[in-house]
Amino acid sequence: MSRASAIIVAAGAGKRFGEMKQFAYLRGKPVLEWTLEAFQAHGEVDAVVLVLPDEQDLKHYRMRYAKIVDIVRGGERRQDSVWQGFRLLDAAAPEVVLVHDGARPLVSPGLISRVIAAARADGAAVPALPLEDTVKEVRDGRIVGTVDRTLLARTQTPQGFRYAVLKKALDQARRDKFYGTDEAMLAERAGIPVSTVEGDPRNIKITTPVDLKIAEGLLDA
Repeated sequence: MSRASAIIVAAGAGKRFGEMKQFAYLRGKPVLEWTLEAFQAHGEVDAVVLVLPDEQDLKHYRMRYAKIVDIVRGGERRQDSVWQGFRLLDAAAPEVVLVHDGARPLVSPGLISRVIAAARADGAAVPALPLEDTVKEVRDGRIVGTVDRTLLARTQTPQGFRYAVLKKALDQARRDKFYGTDEAMLAERAGIPVSTVEGDPRNIKITTPVDLKIAEGLLDA
């Protein structure tokens, strides 16, 4: 089967959380380790590049997670961190590259598989969830319109891309000094269609201490 590699982005400072959320403890172990275990256990992921706030001991992580092939220090912004991880894949050149937030510890094997399959088939794919609330357009504290929520979706990670697709998107963004909110946005900007797969409501991102409590509850569900 064709190879898939994952870039786990865990270089954030955690300003909204109050500390580095990727190292906060969830049921006795760091959030990041829940994430790494999910990719370590997945049969279709052959290699993991870990992006951290500072250089860490590669040997320490390699002893626990055999699929980690390299660790690199993150950049100033998330997109810089993704690039730092991506450039380390040049020699391996996997068919599919996944980019996942280190602070999404409850990612499921099924979701990872769906993204890999769609990225392999379509070139680029992201998990998406429909919006359940009514969405309003607000300006200066006043509602100016109601947005058709059926045309909107919340996206998650992992986001998956064929290697050449992600390279094109990242290269163009770097050349133009453009920063997007996620890798799918960079692909869109480069004229690359991005497909969606069914997301997972449990696949939450730990952003605030409340999210950590929610994750604990989901582990009990």
